[in-house]
Amino acid sequence: MPRPRKYPEELLDRGVRLVFESERPIAQVARDLGIHPEALRKRVRRAEADAGKRPDLLSTKEREEIRKLRKQNYELRRANEILKSASVFFAKELDPDRPK
Repeated sequence: MPRPRKYPEELLDRGVRLVFESERPIAQVARDLGIHPEALRKRVRRAEADAGKRPDLLSTKEREEIRKLRKQNYELRRANEILKSASVFFAKELDPDRPK
């Protein structure tokens, strides 16, 4: 179970909007809202990446796709190992004199 969030989503979203609209520093907006500056900075960077303003960062969709692909890769590797061990087992059953 994931840990509970320290700040409500609405508060963080409001902070991101304030940073973009007012063009004040992130630390000042965070202080005004009572949020840790690093939490707001991360959220602002994510919003910039999702909007295409930061091509050096992955967007939320890209991060989600990578997570799914890693999970699928893990499952395929696991299935491959099972199939390899099963083929060795059946090869031994069919030809007991075969070298290992």
